[in-house]
Amino acid sequence: MKHSHGFLKLVADAKKKIKEISVKDVKVKLESGDDFAFIDVREEHEWNEAHAAGAFHLGRGILERDIEKILSKKTQEIVLYCGGGFRSALAAESLRKMGYRNVFSMAGGWRAWKKAKGKIEK
Repeated sequence: MKHSHGFLKLVADAKKKIKEISVKDVKVKLESGDDFAFIDVREEHEWNEAHAAGAFHLGRGILERDIEKILSKKTQEIVLYCGGGFRSALAAESLRKMGYRNVFSMAGGWRAWKKAKGKIEK
């Protein structure tokens, strides 16, 4: 997908301020039973097609509005993912601004998850 210059600049700025986590590390966390929120921030139709096993859906469009109802503890570890790691980086930056201190964007997003043969649910 070809992204606009302005969007890429916004994402690059967000990535300077957030933490990323690799797909490999997320898979290890899931297999180890670590306590973290694994959130798919893609659009609902993307989620409905398929998603990473163990994740729950909270779309980018409502994330900031609803996150505190679902995860009120600001120290809760959160891993966000989207299609390629751009929207999740922006979402991680938003949550950081809201006071969440343990938020990660999964590098490479859904595409990297599928490439790494991560477990998928439909």
